[in-house]
Amino acid sequence: MSENVTNARSAMFHSRFAELQGVSDFLEVFCAEQAAGRELCLRLNLVLEELFVNTVRHGHGGGSDEPVWVTLDTAPGALRVTYEDTGPPFNPYAHLPDKPPDTTLELRNIGGLGLLLTKELAQTRDYAYLFGRNRIRLALKR
Repeated sequence: MSENVTNARSAMFHSRFAELQGVSDFLEVFCAEQAAGRELCLRLNLVLEELFVNTVRHGHGGGSDEPVWVTLDTAPGALRVTYEDTGPPFNPYAHLPDKPPDTTLELRNIGGLGLLLTKELAQTRDYAYLFGRNRIRLALKR
């Protein structure tokens, strides 16, 4: 038996705010199957929600039938997410500050605070634009 076999689940959603509950339900089933703790699932839900809302709002202009793919799987000591959409090429982690802004004025002058949070919650992250898709891969420590 191969050591590379994982317990992966994949699903496709339309890029619409109404699909957000389906994304959350999909994650909940995966977490239950993997006996992942509540705290980890809440962190993962926050990350997926932020990515999905940004796809709908910025990638597809408020909603469309364009697909968003989410794959969840396990690795030793981590849960992994592969998130893909067909929005314009955009690396959400390319221009984020290394740490949260210190002042209210700084907070108002930059966007992407939710993405900064996803960056902080993930143990590892990478981005690529492949075959017409943005692909974000994250691992969250168990």
